[in-house]
Amino acid sequence: MCRFIETIRVEKGRPLHVEYHNQRMNDTRLAFWPEAKVLTLTDYLLPPGHSEVMKCRVIYSEGVEEVTYTPYTIRPVQSLCLVCSNTLDYAFKSANRDAINQLYQQKGVKDDVLIVKNGLITDTSIANVAFFDGANWFTPKNPILKGTQRAQLLQRGIIQEKEITVEQLYSFSQISIFNAMIPFQTILIDIHRDSISW
Repeated sequence: MCRFIETIRVEKGRPLHVEYHNQRMNDTRLAFWPEAKVLTLTDYLLPPGHSEVMKCRVIYSEGVEEVTYTPYTIRPVQSLCLVCSNTLDYAFKSANRDAINQLYQQKGVKDDVLIVKNGLITDTSIANVAFFDGANWFTPKNPILKGTQRAQLLQRGIIQEKEITVEQLYSFSQISIFNAMIPFQTILIDIHRDSISW
């Protein structure tokens, strides 16, 4: 059975950007279960009122199966290993991450991987990315997964979509790694061949 995940950042007991998670969840359910009725994610969220940041993990298939809350700390990332996979397909946020985990095992001494598909930069193993050229931020046009924070940043005009090749990578000065749990520009890496390489 197909199972999928939404990961939601909770601050002071308040889930953030739920509308984006709700949209993606229902889009996924429509693709796999066309007859399923639309769900409202907030009906299933009862976060604890902690002051610390919590990670809410929603597991669902045709319906919501499990909701858990755990304290969250951002894992530092200062270096990335370029890895190639032209067959990776993770358009839906599946609970099965085996293919991504296999790529992550190739990181060597680096902190994470930066996945290249058909010659184009996509994502890290856990996050979308954006590149700074000194004036603007650009995110890969065809990521492995279109994240909820990525959708929000695009809608607000903070980042722009662009196809980015490996050859173009070093023309940018910085990379930001972000997802629903990691706010944009919280993890920044200066781009050079020691910080990002094969």
